[in-house]
Amino acid sequence: MLTQKEFQQWNLRQKWNQTTTKVIAEIRAAPPTRRVRSKTGNVSGRYPSRKMGLTIQFESHTVELAGIYQMEYDSEVLEYYDQPPSIKLNYKSKTGRNLGVWHTPDFFVLRHEQAGWEEWKTALELKKLALKMPHRYIEVEENQWRCPRP
Repeated sequence: MLTQKEFQQWNLRQKWNQTTTKVIAEIRAAPPTRRVRSKTGNVSGRYPSRKMGLTIQFESHTVELAGIYQMEYDSEVLEYYDQPPSIKLNYKSKTGRNLGVWHTPDFFVLRHEQAGWEEWKTALELKKLALKMPHRYIEVEENQWRCPRP
């Protein structure tokens, strides 16, 4: 986990505006928005992160926990936060109606050259969701998915 000074230096290198810097600082300071729960077909839990110096929640022991392992040992990942504050996604429904929904992403991740919200899902889940919500789940390249910016 970055010290306050390291975070300030990282922000200066990114050359972001004050608003972006403030949003990231707020995410870093906030506790997880919600506690994860086990539901039908998933197993939730907690991972004691050495990188973060705290426990990280996961809602899926196959996909999200695998993502945590990947982020924990990826030298490009500086920090990662589970269940960050909810963001509003604006997109069109399948029928073309404008929608705005509040969503809690799985993670917010700081890397050496970028930062952003991440959802960890299987390819099969994403393909099913894209059929239901084609303007929210968009495959931009093979196995590379995006959603509208908040």
